[in-house]
Amino acid sequence: MKLGLYIHIPFCRQKCLYCDFPSHDNLAHLYQDYIDALCREIAEQGRRFAGWVVDTVYIGGGTPTVLPSELLGRVFASLAAAFSLEPAVEITVEANPGTIDLPLLKALRAWGVNRLSFGVQTFVPHLLPLLGRVHTAEQGIEAVELARAAGFDNINLDLMYGLPEQRQADVADSLSRATELGVPHLSVYGLKVEEGTPFAVSHAAGKLALPDETEEEAMYDLVTAFLRQAGYRRYEISNYCLSGYECRHNLKYWHYQPFLGLGAAAYSFVDGVRWANTPQVTEYIQAQRQGALAVHDREVLDRQTQITEFIFLALRTAAGLDSGIFQERFGISFWDAYRATIDTLSQRGLVERCGNRLRLTDLGMKFGNIVFASFLPDKA
Repeated sequence: MKLGLYIHIPFCRQKCLYCDFPSHDNLAHLYQDYIDALCREIAEQGRRFAGWVVDTVYIGGGTPTVLPSELLGRVFASLAAAFSLEPAVEITVEANPGTIDLPLLKALRAWGVNRLSFGVQTFVPHLLPLLGRVHTAEQGIEAVELARAAGFDNINLDLMYGLPEQRQADVADSLSRATELGVPHLSVYGLKVEEGTPFAVSHAAGKLALPDETEEEAMYDLVTAFLRQAGYRRYEISNYCLSGYECRHNLKYWHYQPFLGLGAAAYSFVDGVRWANTPQVTEYIQAQRQGALAVHDREVLDRQTQITEFIFLALRTAAGLDSGIFQERFGISFWDAYRATIDTLSQRGLVERCGNRLRLTDLGMKFGNIVFASFLPDKA
């Protein structure tokens, strides 16, 4: 049985103004205690999942690379001791420009990391401070160059559009720089103003100069056209890659395959059960000291919930939903169960049938939420 691992490092140098992820700045005094707790959880879950083979590992945050290298090294040593790792395991580490140097990157390579994901967001200098980013555009370029010098070729850059004061020309500039760097994977997201963030406060006060809906839609169109022309294949709504560089770990999520989350706030999904660790760092540390697993929330998903989630996630990918896998998993015909919904969406040009698969059209990718809502139990 194959298993993906997600490991959460909830620390960052400075929290971005748009970020609602479970991450914290000014907690350096907890680094040591947190890694002690994380290594305990890794060891315990390694015993619980002794029969599984890990084929993907994703270390995210936060910013994992704010940790001292000796603490990061302990995480990798614990993983190797606790879990059976497939020889061709994909191991990704998230990093922010300005938090890495060549010695650290070489250490990551030595620990088995073979994929890096840099949170660049934009290469336009004046936009970065508006996001609360602490790196410069030059450091974004340098991060890729250092990664290559350390022996990495599988590199992702996160980019964003719909940012305050951003213009279409700024989006094009960032895409140009990213593709000129030759990175094989790009994740490109539209900004969402999330509740509880500084951006949400500014937006409510009318102080956030966001592009209007028409401008943001034009930015979206620019992204898809630019990257297609540059030879990147869109394999998921927000993800583009050169051939062979899909993120195998993220494909697990979209294929509704099992993954185990380790660390504060980390989610897991195995055998139809979803659970999460407490998001409170100190609670997580204390639970591990007491020999507990710090589970904050656990839900046994009913059959209809699993069906709906499977559809949503599969349709996010360019490959779409495989009706054979659907029938094998749920024992019903996808085409029979959702014929009316599929017909309506097809007539609107949002989905298309390709053999045994249903997939989003380009228009469907653009308006994916309309498609997903159509498959909700009270709509389908």
